[in-house]
Amino acid sequence: MRVTRRRVVELTFAALLATVLLLDLAFPPPMPPGDRGAVVVARDGTPLRTYTSADGVWRQPVTPEQVSPLYLQALLGYEDRWFYWHPGVNPVALARAAWQWQRSGRIVSGGSTLTMQVARIIDPPAAREARTLKAKLRQVLRALQLELRLSKREILTLYLNHAPMGGIVEGVEMASRSYLGKSSGTLSEAEAALLAALPQAPSRLRPDRAPQAAQAARDKVLARLAEFGVWTQATAADARIERVAVQAIRAQWLAPLAAERARAAQRGRRGAVVHTTVDVELQATVERQLLDRVNALPPKVSMAVLVMDNDTLEVLAYAGSADFADRERAAHVDMVRGVRSPGSTLKPFLYAMALDEGLVHSESLLIDAPQSFSGYQPGNFQASFSGPVSVAEALQKSLNVPAVDLLDRLGPARFAATLRAGGLKLRMARGAEPNLSLILGGAGTTLEELVGAYRALARGGLAGQPRLAPEAPRLEARLMSEGAAFIVRDILEGGGHPDRPYTEGTRRVAWKTGTSFGFRDAWAVGVTERHTVGVWVGRPDGTPNPGHFGANTAAPLLQDIVAGLPGGQDATGARVPPAGVGPLTSCWPLGLRAESTAPEHCVQRRMGWALQGAAPPTLPDRARSEGLLVTGLAHCAEGAAMQSHARWPVALEPWIKTVAPARCGAAAGGTALRIAGLESGAVLKPVPGRRAVDIVVTAQGQEAGGERLYWLLDGTQQLRSRPGEPVALQLARSGAHSLTVLDESGRYHRIEFMVSGI
Repeated sequence: MRVTRRRVVELTFAALLATVLLLDLAFPPPMPPGDRGAVVVARDGTPLRTYTSADGVWRQPVTPEQVSPLYLQALLGYEDRWFYWHPGVNPVALARAAWQWQRSGRIVSGGSTLTMQVARIIDPPAAREARTLKAKLRQVLRALQLELRLSKREILTLYLNHAPMGGIVEGVEMASRSYLGKSSGTLSEAEAALLAALPQAPSRLRPDRAPQAAQAARDKVLARLAEFGVWTQATAADARIERVAVQAIRAQWLAPLAAERARAAQRGRRGAVVHTTVDVELQATVERQLLDRVNALPPKVSMAVLVMDNDTLEVLAYAGSADFADRERAAHVDMVRGVRSPGSTLKPFLYAMALDEGLVHSESLLIDAPQSFSGYQPGNFQASFSGPVSVAEALQKSLNVPAVDLLDRLGPARFAATLRAGGLKLRMARGAEPNLSLILGGAGTTLEELVGAYRALARGGLAGQPRLAPEAPRLEARLMSEGAAFIVRDILEGGGHPDRPYTEGTRRVAWKTGTSFGFRDAWAVGVTERHTVGVWVGRPDGTPNPGHFGANTAAPLLQDIVAGLPGGQDATGARVPPAGVGPLTSCWPLGLRAESTAPEHCVQRRMGWALQGAAPPTLPDRARSEGLLVTGLAHCAEGAAMQSHARWPVALEPWIKTVAPARCGAAAGGTALRIAGLESGAVLKPVPGRRAVDIVVTAQGQEAGGERLYWLLDGTQQLRSRPGEPVALQLARSGAHSLTVLDESGRYHRIEFMVSGI
């Protein structure tokens, strides 16, 4: 069989092609490893924290569509004008390089295409062979392989992400962020030319160390671009005026704990860029505010702040510690997620639940006086009592006894379950059941969960889970009714007065503080129309921090953060109540509507907010089974008659000047409990040379038994004692005074006296 010449050529070509394919399969180009490090970025792409790859390099992946067209023009115009037309090598450029090598005996110019540079990046020659003919031939072969395997866009992308830019920086995006502090998508002509020049000699041309050399290299690129007509002479001349002045490359440490959390959540997924919802400007502002305050705090005390957008649930600022560089303050402990006692920050949710249950309205009468709840005897933070208070006053002043009273009536287990359903979980000791201490911080929660729960006040009762990742699901849960959310928010913003709405121009912030037992945790949470802000201050190890509590430590920081929030003053002016919420005028002590209460029974008129028009009566008196409206037979001179009067709860009688209107035949109010050692109406003077009066009194009365007694001077609790135990008091002010002793059953005795001569 005769073989024609054409057949020989075809077989030879097929053999060569098969050989090339086999060699390509046998010696594939070493593509960049999958571990490219990671960059956690803010919502606008600004790096928050950079993580090196396994080879210790910083990279921030980018695509050709994401970089500035000016950079692509500078890169291709200077390095490879025929990039989109050659097969990986440029024969003309190679011929020129060969001629220069033959004349000089050494390689003068490599004639490298952009594809050949990528080949050198992914398969670098040994240092001693870097400029040899062998190395150049290897680059040529690798370039041909890349062109066979990849598209032009993929080859360009490899260069954009792996071109050496000096030090441990690789790729145009990381170089732009590190040196220029901006995205590669917003480069000027001068900046684009500078970054195009760097890979020629990245160590020698680093602009942070050799700005003059870098500027000379940049100007060379500009001249070449003008020579080839890529840019006009005028454009190049304007760019040359711009001086090379860059920042030193350093690790990015904005929102470092948020970045670590976001990166940990992305492990196992593809992509070296981890996106977050953090707002760079707000985050930087929050971190500056923390640094301004941290030195004024005791050693080892840290702070945490979380700012959330109420509409999107996106986390805009996340500071898990006060100063990430301060290891003495346990800087690496993320207290946004730390489980700590919330103090009094749960009280708004309790009052909202009581409103929804129809137990109270905003001006219902509550008792702030010494009480015992099956042996549990809560006191107030200021160690004093206010007597009769409204729901609004009790919440604003964060009084403990009224809150415990309400929780006892609603049920601790039910309250905990309601919070859990709304996304706020209360952690208790193993085996412990919810109890009355919950409302005073007797369980643990996190700053993140508190912020999500407080959001319900601004969004119709719907709590939400803060979202740090843009792709995170939007999770909401009903925590209270829309009406209860409106009333509680109005109370926390300024007192909940329907008759005194806000004026235009007033910034409205509903905020609450809290302090855990032993001054371990100081809290402040605030809600505006657009944002919810949470602040925690304390030691991550739980050590007490005496003298620092929510009002004096966390609240000032909260106020400063709110003042710096975007959006100016948020909503101003009077807010429109939702359907079902309206003003209500009620009467104390009965708590009923004013229009349905007899004038003689309406001792105090109160205006507040009510849900669905409900006017629940004052909660039942714990000390007596009878109601507050008492009807009985009075014996008068003209004969016996049935009379009724409105009485106050027994525990409040020490604070009430007139317990009830005088009734004929009624015995004077009294009790077996008596103050001994000082008579009512006495006038006391200090001994010569003294600026105070010292008195010693005791409480007597067989009915007191072994109960604890509470002593109030001018309405403020001073101390506790047992019956018959002497009590020493010092008075340093002239004028009228009152001294009251109470027991846990509501019995009391009060005397009034004068002090003069001080």
